[in-house]
Amino acid sequence: MNIDFSPLIDDLPLAYRYRPAVGQPIGLVILMHGVGSNEDSLLGLGSFIPNNLSVVSVRSPLTMAPGAYSAFSVSFTANGPKIDTAAAEASRQRLLRFIPELQLRYGVTSDQTLIAGFSQGGIMSASLALTAPKCVRGFAILSGRILPEIEPLIARAEDLQHLSALVIHGKNDDRLPYFWAEKSTELLQTHGIPSHLLNYGIGHEITHEVATDFASWVRNILL
Repeated sequence: MNIDFSPLIDDLPLAYRYRPAVGQPIGLVILMHGVGSNEDSLLGLGSFIPNNLSVVSVRSPLTMAPGAYSAFSVSFTANGPKIDTAAAEASRQRLLRFIPELQLRYGVTSDQTLIAGFSQGGIMSASLALTAPKCVRGFAILSGRILPEIEPLIARAEDLQHLSALVIHGKNDDRLPYFWAEKSTELLQTHGIPSHLLNYGIGHEITHEVATDFASWVRNILL
């Protein structure tokens, strides 16, 4: 366990663990975990982020089992993933309330904030940034996708122009196949959002190379 992160803090709309910046924070990185996991699973990724940035690892709001949480339920069918759309929207709304309170607490602005996540965490990061872009400077989708269900809620083009996006995906992902990364990139291009697509010969996972490249992107945006 990474001792740099606080114990769980649960007095805001979402519970989280916090790694303070060394000195005055010049930015905040919010990390979101995948379905059936928890906030501890991304502490290792957080350790790659420069120590003059604060890091928050968020626990998703729905309990599946002890130590296992999600933002919404999903089933994987022959026709693709099927989600609980009402739960996904409720989790998006909760995230929308959470982020401004977090920024206020730790003294950072939306221009100093990135949100990123793995799998379902990446889905939620994209849902937040694309529908409420004034909350963040950019977002990263690691082995995730953009929900077709949010397309009617995506903000106006002029409100999206400041965003930067990173899409990272394994070519051998058997949970969310690689074409989801291509679809995400196409959608971002359609909305005029600058984005980078990085692919690797891996499955549905975060490797050392992924973490290093993600951290480089964070540096380029916030430092």
